Amino acid sequence: MDLEKARLGFADLQRRICAFNHATALIYFDGETSAPPDTADNRAQSLQILNEEAFKLRNGPESLELINILDENRDWLSVKERRAVDFLLKETRRQQNIPLEEYSQYGALLTEAQAAWHTARQENDFKILAPKLERIIEFVQSFAEYNAPGRDPYEYCLEQYEEGISVETFDSLFDAIREEITPLLMAIKEKPQVDDSCLRGDFPVETQENLAIYIMELIGLDLNRVGLATAEHPFTTFLGSHYDERIATRYSRKNFSSSMYTVLNQGGHVLYETGQADNLAYTVLDGTASIGLTECQGRFYENIIGRSRSFIEYIYPELVELIPIPVGSYSAEEVYRAVNKVEADYNRIDSDELTFNLHLMVRYELEKAMIYGDLNINDLTDAWRQKYKEYLGIDVQDDVNGVLQDIHWPFGAFGYFPVYALGNAYSAQIAEKMSEQININDYVAEGNFKLINFWNKEKIWKYGGLFNSKEIMEKYVGAPISNDAYIKYLKNKYTEIYQL
Repeated sequence: MDLEKARLGFADLQRRICAFNHATALIYFDGETSAPPDTADNRAQSLQILNEEAFKLRNGPESLELINILDENRDWLSVKERRAVDFLLKETRRQQNIPLEEYSQYGALLTEAQAAWHTARQENDFKILAPKLERIIEFVQSFAEYNAPGRDPYEYCLEQYEEGISVETFDSLFDAIREEITPLLMAIKEKPQVDDSCLRGDFPVETQENLAIYIMELIGLDLNRVGLATAEHPFTTFLGSHYDERIATRYSRKNFSSSMYTVLNQGGHVLYETGQADNLAYTVLDGTASIGLTECQGRFYENIIGRSRSFIEYIYPELVELIPIPVGSYSAEEVYRAVNKVEADYNRIDSDELTFNLHLMVRYELEKAMIYGDLNINDLTDAWRQKYKEYLGIDVQDDVNGVLQDIHWPFGAFGYFPVYALGNAYSAQIAEKMSEQININDYVAEGNFKLINFWNKEKIWKYGGLFNSKEIMEKYVGAPISNDAYIKYLKNKYTEIYQL
């Protein structure tokens, strides 16, 4: 096969892979948003077959021949082609080391585990999920041994979400939070608490959905390509390509800001993904550089922008119109202080900026222990409660508000939680670098996100998966991995709010 024919075949292979991803993503999205409760077995069967066929496509002799020909002639390839070849080589070699039967069984197990998670939450009983979670961990340990024999198995887990970032790097990020922010949290606890009554009441879902649509349009999302749904656990997914994005939020009748900030967070993810260069569509690079950069954009729009004084002042008239009671009885400044209230609680999703990483630390330490075999699944609930008491001073009373909070582990996402912390660090670094060129607060105060989005697109979004996060942060943003900017941001902000 000549090189040109191999290049055309490689492009077609990527389109086919994207089609399989589209189908499986649609099934997952349906299962999490609108599927009837007793349809999990049906989805599991379809996903098992689709995963088997996708496995065969990626690892079939024709596909391997294409990839090997291009790899042997990589000097003649474009940057995009070389990166795509490297991506598929890595994925192919990883999958080839896993027996097809195990790979297929694992895919079906994840669907079953997600359904079990929903049931366990309804019954408030972790024991319903525990056997399936135990099997997932066994699979993950086996996959790590197949692909990285003798290597730290948790390092293998991290590699699936953040290329080239070690356990030591994440340990360092959490150490800095523990050493620098914990004293700040203790000082805040000694101060009079912020009143957040303006956020609380009984808010109809329709009202909150109208607010969500307003927020999505304000930050620049194209609603012709971005859909909105509800789910037990908020998430974002793209279907087939970055031309079709979906946000799933969760509405709290008691606090309208919960969904508002979920939409800002997920909206940041979608801005990143829809902002990629169009020539990446239907390739394996149609995605993001890393989970860390994806989370970074979510935290940037949720916190750096969304919890800023200028943002609250801009949206305040809209809040008063949509939610006259109780917002209309409070000033914009009082709303600003309310959305930045620091309060240790059991809930990660709705936690404040200061305590968020402590929630991550609990999960980070527990999942490492599970992967290393140092923590038995049957002891997970007790270990969870002990760490929440230690790090946040919280007594977790039940499983729904404890170990069943997140769907990540039933989804097989071990190594994902610490990447949120990396995203926080990146978000502050990006804000610091952006501020050297444009006044972020002035543009936000005008409700003008065009230049902010353009900066992000030019520095980050348009590259998609062409480079890893380390390369993008160092080469295009100009900020090597560090927690310094994030810690400075938190200290400055909360010292002012709480008059420390």
